[in-house]
Amino acid sequence: MVESEIVERSNGSAILVHPDYRERVTVDWFDPLYWGDEARPVSSGGRGGAWFLKADSADLVLREYRRGGLAARVSRKTYAYTGENEVRSFSEFRLLDNLYRMGLPVPKPVAAWYRKTSPLQYQAAIIIERLPETVPLADLLSELEGSAWEALGRLVRRFHDANVRHADLNCFNVLVRGGEYFLIDFDKGCIMPETSSSDWKSGNLERFARSIKKVGGEAVQARVWDAFMTGYNGSRTV
Repeated sequence: MVESEIVERSNGSAILVHPDYRERVTVDWFDPLYWGDEARPVSSGGRGGAWFLKADSADLVLREYRRGGLAARVSRKTYAYTGENEVRSFSEFRLLDNLYRMGLPVPKPVAAWYRKTSPLQYQAAIIIERLPETVPLADLLSELEGSAWEALGRLVRRFHDANVRHADLNCFNVLVRGGEYFLIDFDKGCIMPETSSSDWKSGNLERFARSIKKVGGEAVQARVWDAFMTGYNGSRTV
């Protein structure tokens, strides 16, 4: 257990809470209806199930874990329970907490929740701090110049040099604020062993290239990729 998590249990639910929010977070926080007008749906990217929250002076994001593809036809919000350490919200909370304390540009985790719906199934959600005044990269593909793409390449290389594998590196999971860049949504992400093959890094880059092409078109992907790779290949420090 990392030092900045607290486990609390009540009424069949379990939550991890960052110490900065220890006296505030309850299970109710994971219900968007609890927030009333203080919850606003996130519309850009993803599968739905995410809301911007206003908790006193804190701007937060609540995200439910939802399936995509064929699995969603069976159960959109329920996952197989194989032990608490494997719960997706808890895993993402712990990874984000590690990355945030390492100084990497990610949102700060606030709390993670899950509830067993049967002995073999659970539902889950996570709350993070909202990164203010940021815009998804998907909204800026045609606007960013070569220097911005070089900076993005350095960003991804910084994570790779720290052996951080993002499981879904795409244009919606990169946020932009002026000349700053952040990665979000680390569901199923991990820190890879030092001895692991570098194939996962190539896979990350290929996935990102496909996302740029899908969202912006082949011409945009062709225009920006050399600059991105120049930044990626020139940055070697964490």
